Amino acid sequence: MGHLQTNKVKKALPLFDMILKVVVAGGFLYFVCIAWNVPLTSWLASAGVIGIAVGFAAKDTLSNLFSGIFIVADSPYKVGDFVVLDNTIRGQVLEIGMRSTRLLTRDDIEVTVPNAVIGNSQIVNQTGGPYEKMRVRVKVEAAYGSDVDQVEAVLLGCVEGVEHVVDEPSPRVRFRSFGASGLVFELMAWIEKPVFRGRVLHTLNGKVYRAFNQAGIEIPYSKQDVYVKEMPRD
Repeated sequence: MGHLQTNKVKKALPLFDMILKVVVAGGFLYFVCIAWNVPLTSWLASAGVIGIAVGFAAKDTLSNLFSGIFIVADSPYKVGDFVVLDNTIRGQVLEIGMRSTRLLTRDDIEVTVPNAVIGNSQIVNQTGGPYEKMRVRVKVEAAYGSDVDQVEAVLLGCVEGVEHVVDEPSPRVRFRSFGASGLVFELMAWIEKPVFRGRVLHTLNGKVYRAFNQAGIEIPYSKQDVYVKEMPRD
């Protein structure tokens, strides 16, 4: 219960921070006008015209601002989450600002995305859900004629001893389809956090390749046979 309350507080902090900035900026302008004896009544009378002009001139900025407020209020992600935007950009959320959101990719490159763009994007939060665990998949083919049970046993053995792979949910193997060159299998395992996906896949791919070689299971590859019907005559 305490963990859920802490998460709610963390999600609400950026919204309060954004509202506080707007209130402070508005209050500062108000007191400046009072200090300089600026007639606020005349300013308010022309605020409609000025608002329309400013709205057209700063429509992108205002769009980013309102999108940022909706993002923080809706909480599709929070600082520290791993997200994927439109299946193109994947990174860890560093900051949710009034105008944009900053992501750090796995190449340690910081990407700044306008909030209006994020508001219209498909967001996959890999850290969201009931826990931070993430499933990784290794797809591999075995040549036709291979022992299906042996392939499954070899693949499951490749998961043993791999760092960051959890026991629950348990790893599993699925016989997916009959491919053009071989039988298509998929090894699935769950890892502790999305940040470990790259290194775990690297380890699993290496272990699968070595295990198939040791077990004598052929990994097929695309190849073409050329048949010559008749040799050219001299």
